[in-house]
Amino acid sequence: MLTLPRALSVLVVLFAAAAVSAQEVRPQAGQAFAQENCARCHAIGPTGRSPLAEAPALRDLHGRYPVDQLAEALAEGIGTGHAAMPEFQLEPAQIADLLAYLKTLQR
Repeated sequence: MLTLPRALSVLVVLFAAAAVSAQEVRPQAGQAFAQENCARCHAIGPTGRSPLAEAPALRDLHGRYPVDQLAEALAEGIGTGHAAMPEFQLEPAQIADLLAYLKTLQR
């Protein structure tokens, strides 16, 4: 069931995503973010194993989740995942950049 706070949160994310889509999306910036914040546990490139076995490779995320639907989780703060994963809460431009990078890994 969609509660009012949840619905408002979804609308904020959608409006932010629309605003960012009008700007330049930078997959390279998303890769840099992943290198700085994710590579300690996750494989962030098109090949290789994750340093932490329980952390999925970023290139495999699209098989688990529609990549575009990760925007809401990234905006609200990802507090789940593997046990060692810190909570992240990204700005709209960071989300757009990271999602653009994740999409490059789907090829």
